Formats: sequence, C-alpha cells, structure tokens
Amino acid sequence: MAMFTVVKIVDGDTFDVNPAWQWNGESGKRVRPAGYDAAELGTRGAITATRRLSGLILGKKVRLGTAHRVDRGRLVCEVYCSNGHNLKEYFN
Repeated sequence: MAMFTVVKIVDGDTFDVNPAWQWNGESGKRVRPAGYDAAELGTRGAITATRRLSGLILGKKVRLGTAHRVDRGRLVCEVYCSNGHNLKEYFN
C-alpha cells in the first residue's frame, strides 16, 4: 500500500490516516497495527502506550503493508514507520 499521514491517535494501538485506505472493496481512515496489543483506555498502561504511539507517528507518514482483515472499521495491517521499521518493533 501507499504512504499515509497519521492525523489522529485514538489509543495505543489505533490511529487514523489521511487519505483513506482501500482494501478488498472497503475503505476507511482507522488503522489497527498488526503484531502488538496495547492496554485498553482506562486500564493501566493505556496512557503510556497512547503517548508512545503519538510520539512515534502522529503527524508523520507511515506505510501500510500486508493487510489481514477489517475489524470494526479498522484495517488490521502491518504498519511501517518512515525509517522502515515495523511499528510492532517498538511495542514488543
């Protein structure tokens, strides 16, 4: 997939991109990176994970790689930072 700009961090493992992604006849702006699971909002560690994700990618370009599925409107896919590293490397 192409490059996308991260425009909003929802939580430690969900964010919005611009422009919208398109995959298997579906499209949207919300992305859920594959390969790691962050604490849910309201639980221990959630704020730290959200801040970390924000510092890594908010306002920056990311490449969306292999897509696995669409889950609740979020494209679950491999996400690569502008330096080429898979985003999950920063959370595992």
